Amino acid sequence: MKRLAALILFLASTALPSFAQQIMHYRVIEGDTVYVDAIMPARVVAKGKDWRKNRRLVYNFSKTYVYALEARRMVGVVDSKIDQDNLRRRKKTEYINAVQKDILEKYEPVIRNMTVSQGKLLIKLIGRETGLTPYEIVHNYKNGMAAGFWQGIAKFFGGDLKKRYDPEGEDAMTEELVRKWQKGEFPEFYRSIFGQYPKIPVIPS
Repeated sequence: MKRLAALILFLASTALPSFAQQIMHYRVIEGDTVYVDAIMPARVVAKGKDWRKNRRLVYNFSKTYVYALEARRMVGVVDSKIDQDNLRRRKKTEYINAVQKDILEKYEPVIRNMTVSQGKLLIKLIGRETGLTPYEIVHNYKNGMAAGFWQGIAKFFGGDLKKRYDPEGEDAMTEELVRKWQKGEFPEFYRSIFGQYPKIPVIPS
């Protein structure tokens, strides 16, 4: 699964989100200054199995989401290169193989330190950011045989490269974390759980 996630990264520099301070607004009502702010809805989870599961998800998300964003950037770069240069089959294959080699050299050490659950989450997040299932990514950039091979490997580890990201269903909690990230709220949310700010991974140059 760890090697699988590394390969998916190639097939899939985003800047880290701007965690700017939130500015409160105010109104003057009958001479009194009243500060106004919006309180975002919070998901309340009782301590127990679900609490531990969600806590682990928050931790894993902090370790993986930046790589999913980078995967999205990579897909854009690869697609742009192929379209602009109108690469034919042989040149396209050579280019894809060169990109794969470069990415594996950069990211394999990172992926080897990920847990299986982090690898699975990374694959889901890549699917969210690219709009494609990991199976479709492999199939589009390599070939059907390669896609079938990696699908078999994923099945062995209990994953499914053909499964789509489900923001309204089983991936609802993950989607909530994505929204917090986009709004710059994730660091504070993480700190409220773990007592410290997350150590956001650095994207290899």
